[in-house]
Amino acid sequence: MRTVLIAAMSLFVITSAAQAAAPVTGKWVTAERDSIVEIGQCGTHVCGHVLRLSIKAADGKPMLDRNNPDPGLRTRPIQGLTILTDFSDGGANWTGRIYDPKSGKSYKSYLSRNPDGTLKVQGCVATFLCRTFTWTPAR
Repeated sequence: MRTVLIAAMSLFVITSAAQAAAPVTGKWVTAERDSIVEIGQCGTHVCGHVLRLSIKAADGKPMLDRNNPDPGLRTRPIQGLTILTDFSDGGANWTGRIYDPKSGKSYKSYLSRNPDGTLKVQGCVATFLCRTFTWTPAR
């Protein structure tokens, strides 16, 4: 009986580990190569903020969140801005929300590690209508 219990518990641990999404924390260069996003723990969820932005406005000043639908937020700098929020482990991937400062819109998002170590980032308008980007590890 004890052997059966140990075998069942081992199977549960193996099955649980297989269903967990691969970690996505770290620093990532965006597909456009214009910023580095740092992903880490934010309370009980995972979030990501713009750690470094390599582009500046035409006047040489920091880029601002000018396209935000909330006029009160349009003067905040994009560098330091949290763009990934409320991500939780969904088994095969991480599920949360992504904010696109270029459009000022937020989308349902999925994050997952590719076998080559890159990060697959998807922003979706609907379950079947997603745009996919590949982020690379920052060195």
